[in-house]
Amino acid sequence: MNDPYVERILKARVYDVAIESPLDALPRLSARLGNELLLKREDLQPVFSFKLRGAYNKIVNLSETAARRGVICASAGNHAQGVALAAKRRGIPALIVMPVTTPAIKVQAVAALGGEVVLHGDNFDAAYEHAVKLTAERQLVFVHPFDDPDVIAGQGTIGMEIMHQSPGDIDAIFIPVGGGGLIGGIAAYVKSLYPRTRIIGVEPEDAAAMHDSLREGRRVTLEHVGMFADGVAVKRVGEETFALARKYVDETVLVSTDEICAAIQDSFEDLRIIPEPSGALALAGLKKHVARCGWQGKRLVAINSGANVNFDRLRHISERAEIGGGREMLLAVEIPETPGSFLAFCRVLGARNITEFNYREQGRERARIFVGVNLARGAVERAGIVRLLADAGYGVVDMTDSEMAKLHVRHMIGGRAGELTDEHLFRFEFPERPGALLRFLEAVGARWNISLFHYRNHGSDYGRVLAGIQVPPPEREQLRLHLADLHYACVEETTNPAYRMFLGR
Repeated sequence: MNDPYVERILKARVYDVAIESPLDALPRLSARLGNELLLKREDLQPVFSFKLRGAYNKIVNLSETAARRGVICASAGNHAQGVALAAKRRGIPALIVMPVTTPAIKVQAVAALGGEVVLHGDNFDAAYEHAVKLTAERQLVFVHPFDDPDVIAGQGTIGMEIMHQSPGDIDAIFIPVGGGGLIGGIAAYVKSLYPRTRIIGVEPEDAAAMHDSLREGRRVTLEHVGMFADGVAVKRVGEETFALARKYVDETVLVSTDEICAAIQDSFEDLRIIPEPSGALALAGLKKHVARCGWQGKRLVAINSGANVNFDRLRHISERAEIGGGREMLLAVEIPETPGSFLAFCRVLGARNITEFNYREQGRERARIFVGVNLARGAVERAGIVRLLADAGYGVVDMTDSEMAKLHVRHMIGGRAGELTDEHLFRFEFPERPGALLRFLEAVGARWNISLFHYRNHGSDYGRVLAGIQVPPPEREQLRLHLADLHYACVEETTNPAYRMFLGR
């Protein structure tokens, strides 16, 4: 027997404002994972998110009397844009309450659509409570972001589209989960008509309200939610959506920030698109589930739920994507504080590509360096590199899973050197290719002590190194001639105020 939501979904009014978004193939990632992967492109909607479907279906079904009072919603951004667009289309006022942490691109988009924006609270729940208060004060109609039958039915039209767009039977659909409106609508439709298709919800590890609720058999309220995937940062799922999830969702997958960033990179490399973190959530979960279960030859769909990402977040996303994709590891290594020790260390690593190298002279017998290493074979190679360095006599600690190291420590290594003398600072550029750093160190040689070293591979054509070299005054001309012979682009920065203020004696 079909769920009553199937009829609601079939009758939903969404195409006045929404498009039937394409179901695009991911050829590169499909080949890599050994499955046929398809991406539902809700990022192509007029507000760059699926949320306008449910918002419009709710607002278009309001009576004339209710509509004239105006509507209000609480949202981290995408639902807000959907409500603002739907209200504009119907010609009624819309008041949008958004957390103060909402990305500016979403706030600006709501204002551009004619919505009145009120910023309140640090998360969705605080904004929601304030919106409920304003609803009573101003006698507005509240448009819930997920726990409303009309909203759920509007989102469920995505499931209807997927099933008739697919080139054949679908083994599983991976769906991002915040409050549960999207997964509730899709699951009700798909499971009623195509029961063998698995419905798998995906949440961030630090915002797992649906996962925890399904595990406990009741709705739980999280004390804290992470804000990286702000579109799903919900402390408590809806009552109606939880009931649908209990009935229809087969399982849930939790993913890390790094895994989300890697999925954003995968989306870019296959389709040249940049999802927002919550938009890439489902693809991150798909990748993790396929690896865990060893699936091969299956047809799998992930929902790209939106693309409203602040441009300034791309720096963080890019930095974390390599680790999230298992393509980079971070190490803290102790090496002898002697000339030539950098070169010896790089020779132990051999042809492996070093992605980062940070060091500052501290006047001790042992130097501590922070190193990034490119991985070709993921976790197996990662463990092997740790053993390789330990067997070579180096003290080594794997920092790849250390959030503090990834967020802060890698950017703080350095500072002033205590009793260091005769240090000269140089900025180098050299062609970036595997083994380039080793060749650079071999060219510089071990005659003079390297007292500061900073290198990070940013994927550009040229590698950039900042190096401090201790050179006694009688040998400075010899160093100048040696550097000239290297034929690397080189600029001396010893008199740079930034060096004097933060790195020099």
